[in-house]
Amino acid sequence: MKTVEIEIWSDIACPWCWVGKRSLEQAMAASSVPVLLRWRAFELNPQAPMEAPEQVDYAARLAEKYGKTRAEGEGFIARMVQAGRARGLELRFDRIRPSNTFDAHRLLALAHRQGLQTELKERLFEAYLQEGRAISDHATLRALGVECGLADEQVQSLLSGSAFADEVRADEELARRMGISGVPCFVFPQLREGVSGAQPPEVLGDAIARAAALAA
Repeated sequence: MKTVEIEIWSDIACPWCWVGKRSLEQAMAASSVPVLLRWRAFELNPQAPMEAPEQVDYAARLAEKYGKTRAEGEGFIARMVQAGRARGLELRFDRIRPSNTFDAHRLLALAHRQGLQTELKERLFEAYLQEGRAISDHATLRALGVECGLADEQVQSLLSGSAFADEVRADEELARRMGISGVPCFVFPQLREGVSGAQPPEVLGDAIARAAALAA
């Protein structure tokens, strides 16, 4: 049986991307099809500050971003928390410290070369969306990278320079050319189509099955 390739554009700062990752994992677990994942870079807010605030009123932040009331912002959060719990995740908006994710994406590009990208992606989601860690902080990224199996000297070298910056920008440019404006977006090269949003496992499972049929 041939392997199905899936390229996923997502951002660590996106709660729906973590929910979507869980949906994909459930779809994969229910399928006998071998799947190869590639996590692509996407920044929801490229202008986000490198310095993460200690505490954020996330409901007010969402209300301001979308031109809504605070109550509506709280409603957004409640729906995301509920969706997370349905996938076994505990999203902690009271802890999230919004900050720039560019360096985290560079680290993920290194992890791809080492075959550790999916493990690091999960750990970054957990650190940012559950533990409230500053995902732009180099000490934090270094610790998480080493925890996932990357060599400390490689991580230090990456963070002190600009390694993989071109790869991150290339992913983002490819997303623009493909018309990807929101994440998560699961692209199936064998189908020449993508599945947008944190879809239920059944939708992703159907796409995997269709891609496998074409690859057979």
